[in-house]
Amino acid sequence: MSKIPVTAVFDIGKTNKKFFLFDENLTEVHSSYIRLDEIPDEDNFPSEPLAPLEEWMLRTFKEALKSPDYQIMRLNFSCHGASFVHTDENGVPATPLYDYLKPFPEDLLSRFYEENGGKMTFCQATSSPPLAMLNSGLQLYFIKYAKPDFFKKIKHSFHFPQYLSFLFTGEMVSDYTSIGCHTGLWDYEANDYHEWVNREEIRKLLPPIVPGNTLLKTKPELGNIPCGIGVHDSSSALLPYIKQETEPFALLSTGTWAICINPFNKTKLTKKELKRDCLQFLSIQGDPIKISRLFIGEEHKYQVEKLYEHFQMPLGTYKKLKFSETLFERVRDHKGKRIHFQYLKPDDYGLDQAIENDWSRFSEFNEAYYTFIHELTDLQFAAIKLVLDNAPVGRLFIDGGFNANDIFVEMLRKKLPELTIIPSDFPNGSALGAAMLVSMEQMA
Repeated sequence: MSKIPVTAVFDIGKTNKKFFLFDENLTEVHSSYIRLDEIPDEDNFPSEPLAPLEEWMLRTFKEALKSPDYQIMRLNFSCHGASFVHTDENGVPATPLYDYLKPFPEDLLSRFYEENGGKMTFCQATSSPPLAMLNSGLQLYFIKYAKPDFFKKIKHSFHFPQYLSFLFTGEMVSDYTSIGCHTGLWDYEANDYHEWVNREEIRKLLPPIVPGNTLLKTKPELGNIPCGIGVHDSSSALLPYIKQETEPFALLSTGTWAICINPFNKTKLTKKELKRDCLQFLSIQGDPIKISRLFIGEEHKYQVEKLYEHFQMPLGTYKKLKFSETLFERVRDHKGKRIHFQYLKPDDYGLDQAIENDWSRFSEFNEAYYTFIHELTDLQFAAIKLVLDNAPVGRLFIDGGFNANDIFVEMLRKKLPELTIIPSDFPNGSALGAAMLVSMEQMA
């Protein structure tokens, strides 16, 4: 029996590291995943476990090459953004892969903005809200001035997806989707790297930009297989919809972050939008796309843990709940806010929140959870509207973890009646998009 030809994709999230095989119809035929414990960096702050990740990826791929059932024809990578891998002259990582939540020294950050025309002027030019380490390009500025001994060792700086491609191919490249991911590197007006990248002599560390559908080849010991250059996960998740849809749409890609993407909105960012965590990505082709972000996954995780603890409920309780019109109306009609958010900032959207959480004011778990989701979707509504204004669409797809949350989806339907809201058919959209990308190749 002949082997099934497949495309392999590593889909590397902040929490789960996944490996997929897709057949010629782009149907998933195999998957596996691993979770790796974070490791402390030199400041004892958690960082990405790069060495264990590399070991798992190479081992997993070599095992797949030996499969009696599948023949790998192509390989690609989808990766979470805001992450840089800095290597020495031998291609060996010269620093930890710093976590984007790592604190950025305030005095250094202030100095950077002063040198670049002021915070909001810089942010508007680079379509990057002021996010400190989450503006991953600024991590290079941080290393240069806060970690000069590390900086001296750096010869190449890779966005995370392109580093993984380098690991398998030995080829050094950059791509638009990572550069345009709120990095603070790209001047959207000039359509080139921002002036600070040249002034700080950072540009020479960044590999050349190539088209997102470029194909390289894996190293001989890894089969000389056509291999993509990697893609930022949110941009990758958009590809299956662009291929499928003929009418304007928006995508709400959910997980740790809820990223709302309107590929039909090319309008320039305002300072008000930037303050509300609205920004622009670069598409595979290098075109601007307006998006908004909301940290709902971590917020949901935090609040639900507190709810379980207070009400003495078993893990997974909220997943069994179905939408109740009656309970929603009761929660919606309650006067005053009852939730205080741990991570989200309603004030940025002109919304109020409770001074503190007092779960004892609720008689039972269901009402407390409904109240939390109601006030959470008020924020999500505001974030979605940011990318729909001036470029309306008729449909909103929801993929990722929240597409299975009946209460979340139904509350959004109530609050956005002008939209047809569709839970997605692409639960592994970022991996699928990466697989699609290497089927649109041009050999490098």
